[in-house]
Amino acid sequence: MAETIIRIDLGSSPYDNDMIHNRWHPDIPMVATVKPGDDFIVECFDWTGGQIKNDDSAADVRDVDLSQVHFLSGPIGVEGAEPGDLLVVDFLDIGAFPQSQWGFNGFFSKNNGGGFLTEHFPEAQKSIWDFEGMFTKSRHVPGVRFPGLIHPGLIGCLPSRDMLQTWNTREKALFDTNPERVPALATLPYGPTAHMGRLKGDDAAAAGAEGARTVPPREHGGNCDIKDLSRGAKVFFPVYVPGAGLSVGDLHFSQGDGEITFCGAIEMAGWIHMKVELIKGGMAKFGIKNPIFKPSKIKPTYDDYLIFEGISVDEGGVQHYLDVHIAYRQACLNAIEYLTKFGFTRAQAYAVLGTAPVQGHISGVVDIPNACATLWLPTGIFEFDINPGSDGPKKFLDGLIDVPLAPDL
Repeated sequence: MAETIIRIDLGSSPYDNDMIHNRWHPDIPMVATVKPGDDFIVECFDWTGGQIKNDDSAADVRDVDLSQVHFLSGPIGVEGAEPGDLLVVDFLDIGAFPQSQWGFNGFFSKNNGGGFLTEHFPEAQKSIWDFEGMFTKSRHVPGVRFPGLIHPGLIGCLPSRDMLQTWNTREKALFDTNPERVPALATLPYGPTAHMGRLKGDDAAAAGAEGARTVPPREHGGNCDIKDLSRGAKVFFPVYVPGAGLSVGDLHFSQGDGEITFCGAIEMAGWIHMKVELIKGGMAKFGIKNPIFKPSKIKPTYDDYLIFEGISVDEGGVQHYLDVHIAYRQACLNAIEYLTKFGFTRAQAYAVLGTAPVQGHISGVVDIPNACATLWLPTGIFEFDINPGSDGPKKFLDGLIDVPLAPDL
């Protein structure tokens, strides 16, 4: 049986656990050491550290302290790992705790984090999802049920000091182009809520003041939110410090491509069973500066989709040049509008796109001036027929929405 090398207590604060950290910094001490070929289990808080509750109020999402996140388990040292190597991580299994068979999805208010469609959904909202084995459904979003593809939203290795400085410099430069923007253009270092694991005292304070926030993906991996990194996946991570310093967290029961609601997956606490190997000098051998991965062989199987197109013309009718961000936003908005015709609120439709195994594709980037992005919505996740027909949409949900998506208070 694999050893559990990092344990957590869901009833306590992650700040009380010195095997947890919430910033990236090369000085954070390793909390466990493994050898190439070892397999082991790591327990993880949900990414907010338990700030979100299983109830029908979105006050906790509205008031969440995003300067605390993400809470990561690690760093884990790997014997023999040196800068320039590739750390090979196999995801053997992932699951929720038996005593915590639920997860949450939320929209942050525009003034506290925002999201992909924050101009359309500026207020905080929340939905709770109950797990039924491999399936999930929500009292806040009736009419849908689908299997989960459980994966870590965030995993990566510690940065070198030079890399940390590069991150902070370039993100501060972006932030300074519009420092009053809401939401902000970047999340800069913030010491008061930093948790630096086993680094203590003045050293912890100094590192916390310059430690990189965990919000974005970067060269080392980080918060990539790739839904196909599930059990059976293999990831090749660049190593930047001796020992690699592998950390993981932000587990998701299910997610649509893009995690478009920002708190956009079904977020959960749980555990992950991993195995590690090393490829010495692998970064140079294979020309790798960002992680690469092989996806899981296991995934929800659907053979029928409704595919919504979007082009790089924004909501105001302004033309943009091959802008895939705008094109994907339009595809999502088109899908949301469609789902409202069947009785979903716009917020419920948005939650579906963030949580269900929808696919996002960059379908065209050469036909000037419009990029084309598509959102693939599996029809099989619905408990009724959502296909277009000559009789028009049947509002299956009329009278069935007993508990609306938990609104901002």
